[in-house]
Amino acid sequence: MMGKTEYLDYYSGKRVLVTGGAGAVGSNLVRRLLDLGAFVIVIDNLSSGYTWLLPQDAPNLLFIEGDITNDVDLKRVFNEEPEIIFHLAAFFANQNSVDYPEKDLWVNGFGTLKLLEYTRIYGKVERFVYASSGCSIYPSDAPMPFKEDLPISSWMSTPYQITKALGELYCNYFYKMYDIPITKARFFNSFGPGEVPGQYRNVIPNFIYWAMLGKPLPITGTGEETRDFTYVGDIVDGLLRMGYYREAIGEAFNLAAGREVKIKYLAEKVNELTGNTAGIVFKPRRKWDTKPRMLASNEKAKKVLGFNPDPDFDGRLAETVEWFKQNWELIKKSAEFGPGVSSAVR
Repeated sequence: MMGKTEYLDYYSGKRVLVTGGAGAVGSNLVRRLLDLGAFVIVIDNLSSGYTWLLPQDAPNLLFIEGDITNDVDLKRVFNEEPEIIFHLAAFFANQNSVDYPEKDLWVNGFGTLKLLEYTRIYGKVERFVYASSGCSIYPSDAPMPFKEDLPISSWMSTPYQITKALGELYCNYFYKMYDIPITKARFFNSFGPGEVPGQYRNVIPNFIYWAMLGKPLPITGTGEETRDFTYVGDIVDGLLRMGYYREAIGEAFNLAAGREVKIKYLAEKVNELTGNTAGIVFKPRRKWDTKPRMLASNEKAKKVLGFNPDPDFDGRLAETVEWFKQNWELIKKSAEFGPGVSSAVR
């Protein structure tokens, strides 16, 4: 029987490195680790992260503005002797990678390889948790719910999907060749407090942002498309479990809510929660969006890790809207919508 708090107690006094720790998932993970008594080292180049998402006066937090592709920065963070690594830094996400494929490969491919190389050379890391993307690596025609024993797709529609799979393959190599205790977390449509809207961001923060500005919400498709939206607090809990349980080593886990939400329902709910009367507009589906439905199995994570995601989508969405309202001025200053290769509204 798994202890209810033993995986949380484990982090007290641990030295933990979080790459991309000023991002949406990263900042939530950092705050939780700080609460648990860990000493947290964050490296983030702030290309899509924000220091205001992190506690400003935590004595057990070391923030390093740096890049995982830079040797000087990596030497700096490994000089802090991390015992556990959560590798969340990435060039995010699909449309961004379509517009800037070389940058995507540099960060997600070369950056992950360099981090794994430093982990191997350093030789003292107890667990390396890699943030993959379940939305990306499973084949478009695979049966749902997606399960971890499915093969990685042989055809992918964006460079981001390719490099997230590449990161998993590098992790497999370093686990098999060098016995690095690696585990792979496959995220599904994370949402919640901490995610700032922007041109290359996810649908939920962008919907809330546009709704609070009184604009119609653009749906690319029919609105019948579904996603397995997973609350960021649940993803953080899954990551903490993966960083502790020995059974996670060498394995991949879907961190997903395990239920489908239609995009049209999401848009209507956001408009309701924000009081937006501008409605919805429909736009053509993006060429790379080849998965009209998304549903993951979380049975493996439940069985092996005791993962138990919150089923209350509406409640967590309302919590996210409330976070937007409380941080509205900072969010307005941070949101970035072009100009760029893509049109501003996605």
